[in-house]
Amino acid sequence: LGNLNAKRDWGFAPDYVDAMCRMLQQSEPDDYVIATSETHSVREFVTESFSVAGIYLEWVGNGLEEIAIDTHTGRKLVTIDPWYFRPNEIDLLIGDYSKASKQLNWRPTMDFSGLVNTMTKADLAT
Repeated sequence: LGNLNAKRDWGFAPDYVDAMCRMLQQSEPDDYVIATSETHSVREFVTESFSVAGIYLEWVGNGLEEIAIDTHTGRKLVTIDPWYFRPNEIDLLIGDYSKASKQLNWRPTMDFSGLVNTMTKADLAT
C-alpha cells in the first residue's frame, strides 16, 4: 500500500447516487458537497477490513518500513511501497454535507464500519 496515514471521507456509493437523484429533482441547479463528514485513515480501513475477515493485525515499524502482521500466524500481510504514494498527496479529505442535508433532506445511511464490512464481505464472496 501507499500512504497509510492519508485520511479520507469514505462513503457508500448508493448513498451518493441517492444524493445525485435528489439534486436532479431540484427546480434550480446548485452545488452540493456529498460526504459523510467523518474521516478515517487508510490504516484504519485496512485494519477494519482484515478484522471483518477474521484476521487481526499488529502494525510494526514506521514510515516506509511499517508492516502489518497477522497476530495469529505472525505472517507479514501488509507492506508499504512508495510506488503507490500519490505525487500530490492530500493528507486529509473530509466534506461537510450540511447544505445537502438542509436542501435535499439527504444524509449518509451507512457509517464507516458498515461500509468496510459491506465491501469486505462482497470481496470475500467473489
